[in-house]
Amino acid sequence: MTTDMLNIREMCDAFGVTPRTLRFYEAKELLFPQRVGQKRLFTRSDRARLKLILRGKRFGFSLEEVRQLLDLYHMDDGQQTQLSRTYELAQKHLADMQAQRAELDEAIAELQTQMDWGAKQLAEISRNTSDAA
Repeated sequence: MTTDMLNIREMCDAFGVTPRTLRFYEAKELLFPQRVGQKRLFTRSDRARLKLILRGKRFGFSLEEVRQLLDLYHMDDGQQTQLSRTYELAQKHLADMQAQRAELDEAIAELQTQMDWGAKQLAEISRNTSDAA
């Protein structure tokens, strides 16, 4: 085996994924390892693709979106189409993430207000119980 190729265990170790994850991405036609008997050997291209898959997943891209973006790599336009489409999707996902953050910030503030009220209520009850004793 050349140093350019990684087996499934080496890929798992390098990217912090499970063999099942790699097989799943292969089944979804996101990765294309070479087969030598029962062994899967991953090329430098597979490693780059996996890095992009994991990044896309982290940013909320669907696997289908990631697959479509990866497929655009092979167009003969200097990756202009791929980069433009990636940018469009990234803008949409960023807007979605910012909206989710705003909703979460609002929920956190509301929960904090309720907890502050609850703490005051508990202190009041505790004070009244102590005064009555």
